[in-house]
Amino acid sequence: MSYQVALNFEDGVTRVIACNEDETVLDAAYRHQIKLPMDCSDGVCGTCKGTCLQGSYDLGDEYIDEALTDDEAESGLILTCQMVVSSDAVVAIPAASSLCSSGPQSMDAEVTGVTALSDSTIELNLTLPEALGFLPGQYVNLGVPGTDQTRAYSFSSLPGETDVSFLIRNVPNGLMSTYLTSEAKPGDTMSVTGPIGSFYLRAVERPVLLLAGGTGLAPLLSMLKQLKKEPTEHPVFLLYGVTGTADLVKLDELSAFTSELENVNFATVLVDKESGHERIGFVTQHMDAVPFEIESADVYLCGPPPMVDAVRNYFTESGTQPNAFYYEKFNPSTPKQESAA
Repeated sequence: MSYQVALNFEDGVTRVIACNEDETVLDAAYRHQIKLPMDCSDGVCGTCKGTCLQGSYDLGDEYIDEALTDDEAESGLILTCQMVVSSDAVVAIPAASSLCSSGPQSMDAEVTGVTALSDSTIELNLTLPEALGFLPGQYVNLGVPGTDQTRAYSFSSLPGETDVSFLIRNVPNGLMSTYLTSEAKPGDTMSVTGPIGSFYLRAVERPVLLLAGGTGLAPLLSMLKQLKKEPTEHPVFLLYGVTGTADLVKLDELSAFTSELENVNFATVLVDKESGHERIGFVTQHMDAVPFEIESADVYLCGPPPMVDAVRNYFTESGTQPNAFYYEKFNPSTPKQESAA
């Protein structure tokens, strides 16, 4: 039996490795040709210290206090040379991936489908040569065929599969949009580099509020698919905002989540006042639709910068302080920006 351990490096790169029973994280990383920081590998120097962000593990009792104090261990710090996991886990490594001979993974993928879900949203389907481990919510850089340019997009698919998908905003005259709408065909090759990012689903230990704007729905779909695979007893609610009725996508898929998972629900918000929609305006104007106290929840937000700024201001001005607040803002042609509060 083996467990999936996501190594999160301080430059945002994530590598997912398989860790066997009774195998230390350090040894598993070396087996995957990832050279984590270390000097002694005996629990003496403390060089391999990191932080376990989620998961179960045992450190044994062979390390010395100078390498890891009791207070540090109680706060989640670990020594990778002593850490033996007993579940899937996420471990923060305080070093850049390049220093561990482990930059982002790169591979060529085959384009298998390009679908216009609406005038504003394109779904891109790729088949990878091998399954790529990532955390639900993370993104990769996709190369635009025929150019030396890349664009960052979040997975909308489940981790660990060879068939992957993305929701891409159709930007008039945009480099990727032009390729997808005018040139792309099945069998094309596209480079994939990643996964990257600190915006991902943490262990679910309380209610979860998902806030999506436009194609910011993509990483939240990946999270919902993970929650379907590994159900939680805690309530999960998605508030999904777009400009007009035509911009709403994946409603059938969202409805399937609500019918299959009784603790998952969603609501939509439209800006268009002429739409006749039940909820008109912005997501921040309809927080009363959330069926639980936001202060008790972990909040995940993905959308364009104005939406992210509006939600942050709403929490500040209303005095609402979620248990945890993770967000990612995007512009079509600029790197993603992530944070947690």
